[in-house]
Amino acid sequence: MPVADLKGFAEGRGIVISPQSEIVEEALSRIISGYGSDPAVLKANFDDAVSLSESLAYDIYLEKEAEYGRRVFSAFARYLSSAGEIRTVEDFGTVLGDHFSSLDRFYLSLAQSRKSRAGRGFEDIHNRLFSMLGYPFTSQAVINGKPDFIMPSVEYYRKNPMDSIIFTAKRTIRERWRQIVTEGTRGLGFYLATIDADVSVEQLAEMMSHRIYLVVPAGVRGEMYSGRENVISFAEFFRDHLDPRMAVWRRKGVI
Repeated sequence: MPVADLKGFAEGRGIVISPQSEIVEEALSRIISGYGSDPAVLKANFDDAVSLSESLAYDIYLEKEAEYGRRVFSAFARYLSSAGEIRTVEDFGTVLGDHFSSLDRFYLSLAQSRKSRAGRGFEDIHNRLFSMLGYPFTSQAVINGKPDFIMPSVEYYRKNPMDSIIFTAKRTIRERWRQIVTEGTRGLGFYLATIDADVSVEQLAEMMSHRIYLVVPAGVRGEMYSGRENVISFAEFFRDHLDPRMAVWRRKGVI
């Protein structure tokens, strides 16, 4: 009898892919170990740390996805064999046809999960790196929307939104950048971190009209966005935007 849900079949046998948080932690551990224990060194190399961690996390995921596939199909083959569906090589094509819909849904689920995990992983990388540098933030707070980070905190935002920073991380942009306008319409500044090298000139101009800065690794900025005033590197974000506000927040006793 065809298996209707191959993913459910695997989960019932304890076969799952590692949580994305574990994959991100493994990638960050490898990358950050090269910078030592001094946060200042990490901060000076933040642009590279983001790029390298994101790339490594994706590679690690692909390795774990491939191992997951091997385990799923090994268990599936054993099931088919025990059910008497595969007795000869000639049976193989018939079995694949009988389970075509389940296989199609399985691969579609993997593709959707891969994209979703990549996006969440990009957010998780920023969460961990900001924490390691000691920057104060509230993550995933519900205000007028749900930005990834509110700095210095959601409590301070509710008291003084005009002195708060809204920071969101999106691995790719498309049209999703527009939600940041509703997520922080009263914030001091809106910052959208990405590794997307294909944001159009028209989109950048519209972002500028909404006071949105695109924050990208220095290599992406120099190659793809040179001369665009509202595209900054992470180093520039720290030096010209976040660190000056940190000084103000300290004088106010906010942090």
